[in-house]
Amino acid sequence: MFEDFLEASLADLDRRNLRRRLRISEAPTGPVIKFGGRTLHNFASNDYLGLAAHHDVVEAAVRATRDFGAGSGASRLVSGTQLPHRLLEEKLAAFKQTEAAMAFGSGYATGTGVLPALAGKSDVILLDRLSHASLVDGARLSGAAIRPFRHNDPDQLEHHLRWAREKHPTARIFIVTESVFSMDGDAAPLREIVDLKDRHGAILILDEAHAVGVLGRGGRGLADELGVGGRIEVQMGTLGKALGSSGGYIAGSRRLVDFLINRARSFLFSTAPPAATAAAATTALDICTGREGDLRRAKLKTLGNILDPSRPAAIFPWILGSEETALRAGEALMQLGFFVPAIRPPTVPPGSSRLRASLSSAHAEDAVRQLRAALEGLDDAPLPDGDTDSVCPVCGGPLTQEKCKVVCRSTVCGYRIVFNCSEF
Repeated sequence: MFEDFLEASLADLDRRNLRRRLRISEAPTGPVIKFGGRTLHNFASNDYLGLAAHHDVVEAAVRATRDFGAGSGASRLVSGTQLPHRLLEEKLAAFKQTEAAMAFGSGYATGTGVLPALAGKSDVILLDRLSHASLVDGARLSGAAIRPFRHNDPDQLEHHLRWAREKHPTARIFIVTESVFSMDGDAAPLREIVDLKDRHGAILILDEAHAVGVLGRGGRGLADELGVGGRIEVQMGTLGKALGSSGGYIAGSRRLVDFLINRARSFLFSTAPPAATAAAATTALDICTGREGDLRRAKLKTLGNILDPSRPAAIFPWILGSEETALRAGEALMQLGFFVPAIRPPTVPPGSSRLRASLSSAHAEDAVRQLRAALEGLDDAPLPDGDTDSVCPVCGGPLTQEKCKVVCRSTVCGYRIVFNCSEF
């Protein structure tokens, strides 16, 4: 009966176009990706600064592995804290200009560890409706009263703050939001949120996962760009996106970090991440805050302007509506040589399935221009069913695929995409 339940559940996902399957990449993280020997332009990765395969970052991980081993052997509080972990946390605190910082094994573990440690049943959590799943799950685990507010809506947030003060006069009130939202790529009205937080005596937990490395001085994030970092109690982020490694972190006061070391269950009861990931992230921070980081951010901005100059960061969604339409559009782009996966519920709300392109400073300008042409062509070209031939985004004619290029068969069009196959 258990296997029957699993089979029926998977069949239901298939019917609703919601089933996921793992894709095995045969290439290092970078501007191109390989599936089954086929090379595609990779617009799915959050490696915004192209640091995941950076020589210095990789070498730092290799050295740390040789010096400290492949695994840490225990949780951080038992014997798993190694020198690279401490050096990373010192570097993170300096980067975020806080008294202290604390690293976790993943961004998800950060969200699900911090919120239940700080908030309890007598408290209130007000969170943006589009907050990341780790923040939503952490809020639920806390047992606090949860009241979402409309996405990026300071007016409704203020209404909820007044409600919380009236209905829960002794509660601690937590506001939870992201600075740049992962699926929409838009920025929070952070100045207004910080002002509301101060006015109503609330505590702000800000996730800068998609802003660190991209915005602010030296890539310090949106809070730094707007000059409000010193007014935020809990700054949260990830090491696995622009910083090219893996893990998450919290930055704030020394008391905050000491408290979380003793109370965050995802920290207490997890084996520490390998020293290699900490060393890699530390080196990435050095690059991010230096001249090379500034140059990479400048190129990222140039590439972003090709797709949509109004976007604050490096995330570009194309909302299509139904799950089926998004899947077919993603398949059409794969046939054209681009990997831009379909994003469907529960990652996004029902009816808002989309393609989501992420840019990296490692991308070539020509590849981004070709992606824009392909996306614009999807509006007019029929989307493929199954494995039928793909269509040219310029003229609607059929395409032929060769080892290192995709070429329109029309003799009058000339559309083509060429890959740098020498990288493999």
